[in-house]
Amino acid sequence: MAHPKSKISKQRRDKRRSHDAIAGATLCTCSHCGAMIERHRVCPDCGYYRGQQLIVKSNE
Repeated sequence: MAHPKSKISKQRRDKRRSHDAIAGATLCTCSHCGAMIERHRVCPDCGYYRGQQLIVKSNE
């Protein structure tokens, strides 16, 4: 098996991994109720997606 010729320093290793962090989800406002939701998802508050009601929510 191949072995590294020299040790990779912590600085070089961490520079290589600098782009591996997970970015937060992009949020937008629901066009029906104004709640903050993830993009391309049904609104959990009102059940609407792109102007159509896909999930019937009870008023409790």
